[in-house]
Amino acid sequence: MRITTWAEYGVICALHLAKRQGTGPVTGRDLAAREGLSADYVEQILIRLRRAGLINSTRGAKGGYALSREAQEISVREIIAASELATFDLHCVSHPITEERCSDAQNCSIRPVWLMLQRRIDDALESVCLADLLQDEPSVRQRVGLPVLQA
Repeated sequence: MRITTWAEYGVICALHLAKRQGTGPVTGRDLAAREGLSADYVEQILIRLRRAGLINSTRGAKGGYALSREAQEISVREIIAASELATFDLHCVSHPITEERCSDAQNCSIRPVWLMLQRRIDDALESVCLADLLQDEPSVRQRVGLPVLQA
């Protein structure tokens, strides 16, 4: 699995909206400026998040974007899947026509390993919600089972 800028920026954008939840809609330009990201790129990601039903948009002078649900109801897997359009690109599944050996008609003993890995990655990402990421790094490390770094 490779985390692309689509996925990373998607999580950054969703987290920004979670931090500002309850304060009204946030414009894409404001979000981009505050996070130091490209405004055009942010707008594209926000459109993907809206299409996935993770955020709502409001038009007008006081319009912008806001989470469509509470932060504890949105998983990191959902955000990455919406931003990236997948959480794990399994080449033999996404490109079977270019690789004859990867077609469903072929017996492939490697494919189950990739599918198992995809399921485990999705499960791990599903277990972390946006509200978890509102905490500081030591708290998030503890939440996901990583050692807390000592200063």
